Amino acid sequence: MVIRDELYEIGIEQRRKMFGTAGADAIVDHTTGVNDKIEDFVTRETFGDVWQRPGLSIKDRSKVTFAMLVATGKPHELRVHARGAIANGVTPIELREIVLQALLYCGIPAAVEGIRGLNDVFRDLGIPPVLDGEAEETRRFRPAASPSGRR
Repeated sequence: MVIRDELYEIGIEQRRKMFGTAGADAIVDHTTGVNDKIEDFVTRETFGDVWQRPGLSIKDRSKVTFAMLVATGKPHELRVHARGAIANGVTPIELREIVLQALLYCGIPAAVEGIRGLNDVFRDLGIPPVLDGEAEETRRFRPAASPSGRR
């Protein structure tokens, strides 16, 4: 049973802001005997309590959460929270830079999965893949291929 109290109301509102109705009301409305305790915890404790604490802004909490999901290799949640981060004001460039930082400390597989997730989310949200012009600049200075196909 989901406990509908002040923490629930605050949490469900935060979920709506980050994930829209599908990520808030629809998930809670479709709880089952299997997942109701988890949904209650996520709504009340995660978004109703911890996400509301004054020590970090909601935007910063999104950045930290996204980084931890990249680091721990959670591709589904990574995509969910990339969308939520954008709703909370995190820019596509900031998300890319978090993945780049993860490359250094978590390794190539984690960063590659992070980029895959961002590509999916950016495509779904209509965010063009041109973020800051760095890739275009890199391609502009690419050496020409030799006749053997090697550089």
